[in-house]
Amino acid sequence: MPHTDTQPSLRRDLGLVQATALAITDMVGIGPYITIPLFLAAMGGPQAMLGWLVGALVAFSDGLVWAELGAALPKAGGSYNYLREAFGPQSAGRWLSFLMVWQIMFSAPLSVASGSIGFASYLHYLAPALPAWGERAVAGLFPLLLVALLYRRIGTIGKMSVVLVCGVLIGCLWIVLSGIPHLSAARPFDFPPEAFRLNWIFWAGLGHATLYALYDYFGYYNVCYLAEEIRDPGRVIPRAIMFSIITVGALYVFMTSAFLSVIPWRQILDSKFIASTYVEALYGPAAGKLMTALVLWIAFSSAFSLLLGYSRIPYVAATDGNFFRVFARLHPKGEFPHVSLIALGMAASVFSLGKLNEVIPGLIATRVLIQYLPQTIGFFLLRRRAPDLKRPFRMWFYPVPGVVSIFGWLYVLGTAAQQSWSTLRTLPENSSWLHALSTAARQPLIFAFAVLLAGTAAYLVRAKVRDEWPFARMKDEG
Repeated sequence: MPHTDTQPSLRRDLGLVQATALAITDMVGIGPYITIPLFLAAMGGPQAMLGWLVGALVAFSDGLVWAELGAALPKAGGSYNYLREAFGPQSAGRWLSFLMVWQIMFSAPLSVASGSIGFASYLHYLAPALPAWGERAVAGLFPLLLVALLYRRIGTIGKMSVVLVCGVLIGCLWIVLSGIPHLSAARPFDFPPEAFRLNWIFWAGLGHATLYALYDYFGYYNVCYLAEEIRDPGRVIPRAIMFSIITVGALYVFMTSAFLSVIPWRQILDSKFIASTYVEALYGPAAGKLMTALVLWIAFSSAFSLLLGYSRIPYVAATDGNFFRVFARLHPKGEFPHVSLIALGMAASVFSLGKLNEVIPGLIATRVLIQYLPQTIGFFLLRRRAPDLKRPFRMWFYPVPGVVSIFGWLYVLGTAAQQSWSTLRTLPENSSWLHALSTAARQPLIFAFAVLLAGTAAYLVRAKVRDEWPFARMKDEG
């Protein structure tokens, strides 16, 4: 049923400050505070800092893809619209845009769940007597609290985001500024023997470090999901994306350097509360607890921004007739997609009961395979298909960043494939089929392909019933 003028619509209440604040709070979540030990372990030493640089290069290149697409197609839903337009709204674009929304129903809750798990983990620093079941309960309830807070008008949320980003920046700046007097080349450059021997182990390790770095960078594109709620999107979206990537990239390099300068990297590998341990080493236990409180604030802020942005995607697809109709509903008073928000929040609550080291690789592999890689390819197709499309922002140094983005995503997928293959090869020969299947399901690339195949099957069944592509074309040709 088409919308009428009397029906509620999304409100353009976000300016550059609010959009940038949302992007930064999305990027600078609890990620670096829980992944830096894994990040360093990926290459077995501080040479893993190269992962920040490779990840920044891929993120910045991909950010230019998002900036041009977001400015040219300023509609809520981001990649959903880009894939549909690039590959054809009545052909493969319909399938790929459906797949993008389908994977969001898995990856968005997993993203929020990673923040929930990290929140509960750091809470254990303040409450060491908290049992394991209590920690899991906190993680599971956390997304439901977010839903309650997001259940309101976008204008109010935009103001909340500015307050939240202040806490995010205070936590990061405390680490960076307190580390400046202690910066030294000795510990950050305390490389193990043969750290830069360029064999397959080095490149595999760098791939794993880059994977964790990209997880920490992810979120610069969040403003594209809110395009219909941003004022002057052709100007605001590219600036918000570029500014957030540059700001956060610099913060991560300085934060890691500060950690390494104060705490030996071999000790960091075993740390579960790296930020708290770092501040406690400099200023004592009371300061460590205050830092933990800030990390909890950061985890909350990031998950808040994530759930806000992703809740708009199923709504847009449903209003376009390319997803389940129930997600097209807007709250009659607050004018926000409340059904989508509740569904993703409840799924995130369930996923928050899982383990972080299984959530992150699967999340990244799924996003890259179904969304980021096809979108970058679609970016080039759209340049050829619609040369006259109004583009308020054009990619700098075209086409180099787009090519870098494609090879970067292939590198990440190759890393995920290597991780899956290595894990499956180590299974004991006498493993039961159930154990083998369970292990395979937790491997990142296998999980990503499972989501892809299940989504494709769901699309084909739906398309057959609705007489849509590819069945509509086959009927016409017949």
